[in-house]
Amino acid sequence: MNRTHRHALYNHTILVILIFNLPVQLIDINFYLIFVTHGSVQPSQPIICLLWWFIDYGFYAGGLVLMAWLAIERHIFIFHDRWVSNRRGRFLFHYLPLIIIVTYILLFYLIAIFLLPCENTYLYSVPVCGTSPCYESYGIFGMWEFIVHSSIPILLEGIASITLVLRVQIQKRRLRQSNQWRRQRRMIIQLLLVTTLNIGINFPSTAILIAHFCGLPPDYGAEVQLYSFFLYYFIVFLFPFISLSQFPDLRKTMKKKLVDVVRRQPHRTATVTHIRRDIPMNRVA
Repeated sequence: MNRTHRHALYNHTILVILIFNLPVQLIDINFYLIFVTHGSVQPSQPIICLLWWFIDYGFYAGGLVLMAWLAIERHIFIFHDRWVSNRRGRFLFHYLPLIIIVTYILLFYLIAIFLLPCENTYLYSVPVCGTSPCYESYGIFGMWEFIVHSSIPILLEGIASITLVLRVQIQKRRLRQSNQWRRQRRMIIQLLLVTTLNIGINFPSTAILIAHFCGLPPDYGAEVQLYSFFLYYFIVFLFPFISLSQFPDLRKTMKKKLVDVVRRQPHRTATVTHIRRDIPMNRVA
């Protein structure tokens, strides 16, 4: 609703990530709730499983790739702001990468889930229909997804966030312009909070999968992977609060609205009934 925040370049990737997280909250989570209520996928149709896989795999992977780009983009805004100072630079270094990432992710999972000539196995008695779409074992699709959509984005995000902090400290000491870095503090803190949440939840399961590829028996780490699978949703749940917490005006608006809601709640007074001791309890009842 805030035009200034909406048009700021450094908020656009955050906005795209929020949009990618929305189908997970509206569709994926609701499919889970329906499964818990009925004990099976409802309605038990292949199209429901395909849609669930597309949301669960595609939009979550898109969020990981976009978070990696968010960390890289912060370097551009802080150290190479002249690259986006004109219309051509903004298109090449800001809008075009977002368009490429979004288009690539949507096309990849549309083709992998709906168009590949492989046979899926639908398990309606298991959440997410068994989480086993056939593209994972079709050619290089499964390996490509694990490396390009999961491992590399997490690695890039961690490296970009750490190097950003180091570059800021080096430049601050070299130039001694503390006022300039105070203006960038919000973007840096926002990135560090998002990176800590994302890597903290994704790294354990990613490390276990890499160990399995390197020869670790499949039974090792199965329980950790099970917990990590459900912890993934906390990235989606907590990301809006973490990413938007760096806007003081938004915090004031939310605080004011919460206070107004509390004040509008009707005050209930407790009613105390005095029972005469000379009246038998059965008569009172």
